[in-house]
Amino acid sequence: MRALLLNGAPEGESYLDSVERHLGAALAGAGWEIDRVALRQSKIADCRGCFGCWIRSPGICVIDDEAREVARLMVGADLILGLTPVVFGGYSAELKRALDRSIGNILPFFMLQAGEVLHARRYPYEWRLAAVGVQGRADEAEADLFRRLAARNARNFQCSLAGSVVLLESDPWEEAAAELTRLLVQVGVGA
Repeated sequence: MRALLLNGAPEGESYLDSVERHLGAALAGAGWEIDRVALRQSKIADCRGCFGCWIRSPGICVIDDEAREVARLMVGADLILGLTPVVFGGYSAELKRALDRSIGNILPFFMLQAGEVLHARRYPYEWRLAAVGVQGRADEAEADLFRRLAARNARNFQCSLAGSVVLLESDPWEEAAAELTRLLVQVGVGA
């Protein structure tokens, strides 16, 4: 099994680096192979919204930068973990940019499934998606929005298993570690 850890922490954010180390150790201990991308160190341009990845070069973004490698790693992953500070209920700019640029991994065609309109799969993957959001101060409305955003992204990508957690930087690390372990179990890692 292969996991992709997308660390969307901006420069100077150390808490998410601790989260990444914890998740990496847990995944390695469960026998998973891990690819890690520190998005703050990646040169990824904003999505142009040109749909070239759907029309001109199907499955490959027309912008030739490191987002192509992130999208390739996503296709090869069984589990994608997005790590990010919670920003107005959403992802960091770093993580959102990488996810926006991976849209070529799904098809431009729509399908109806359980009463919802979703994008059709491009590849026969069975992704699992986990999102970890970190807040500097408690804001339940933002935390709820983050969890709903992660759930909707998982639904549109047709993930077989998905989950999210919002951690508070001031919480004791033992509590955060227990939440991360529960998240991994929710997406099928561990017991």
